[in-house]
Amino acid sequence: MANLAILYEHPQWFEPLFAALDQRGVDYAKFGPNGDWNPADTAIPAPVVLNRIAMSSFLRADEHPIFHTMALLDHWRRSGARVVNGADVMAIDASKARQLALIASLGLAVPETRVVHRTADVEAAAATLAFPLVVKANIGGSGAGIVKFDNLAELRWAVAEGELPKSVDGVLLVQDYVPARGGEITRIETLDRKYLYAIDIAGGGAFDLCPADACVADSGVAMRPADPAPALVDAVERIAAAINLDVGGIEVMIDDRDGMPRFYDINALSNFVARPLDLLGWDPHEKLIDWLNTLIAKGR
Repeated sequence: MANLAILYEHPQWFEPLFAALDQRGVDYAKFGPNGDWNPADTAIPAPVVLNRIAMSSFLRADEHPIFHTMALLDHWRRSGARVVNGADVMAIDASKARQLALIASLGLAVPETRVVHRTADVEAAAATLAFPLVVKANIGGSGAGIVKFDNLAELRWAVAEGELPKSVDGVLLVQDYVPARGGEITRIETLDRKYLYAIDIAGGGAFDLCPADACVADSGVAMRPADPAPALVDAVERIAAAINLDVGGIEVMIDDRDGMPRFYDINALSNFVARPLDLLGWDPHEKLIDWLNTLIAKGR
């Protein structure tokens, strides 16, 4: 049995992680979520399991592993494995509605939002907001499942023609379109519920702001190091602690209308920034591996 098992699905995102683990000589095994598992079998793949299943996996296969993985990770936890970003964290990652409710419960600002599960309720929900607005899939990834509407006529047409976003759980968010100051959002990464680093990302109006190597080559996404205010760092650490987030990024934008920081996304799949040595001057994978090694040592 290896010391570390990595459950992943994307074919490219984690090559930098695997290379860093190889360089450090970590005993690990990597495998995908396909196949079957036995709920009565208490064997675990490793004392420490790192979950790297992406919400965007539904874009790569209709038979996606999101809900299957939650059950599997919970089973391994019950069988004695230390699961990094386990089933409870993944359940928050898989619901933008739950994310926003949790963030708001901490007294932090979020975009004004209405949550519905029927197409028939979208127009009534929109009537409580101002245009422009967006309709979002509750489970999304890489900017998928987000459509901006500038007026009621556009929204009515989309409802009538079945052109609204689709969420794999059937839940939609009708949300105020927040004009981000400077056209940028800030992604603040955490490790073991503490601040790790932050970057400002500008996507030219696009919703896909994935910062990893496999995303940015042809995306037009521009990034620069960020130095968020202490209040933002404190807020992010409170969010990470509230959901017991082992490693993940939390995204915030400054509302250009009133200067209010609005938190809008919790992403438990931190594949870290592309070209970290050029952008940050250091590689976040090294700190992740240091932390994983402490978990491995505790599990021996």
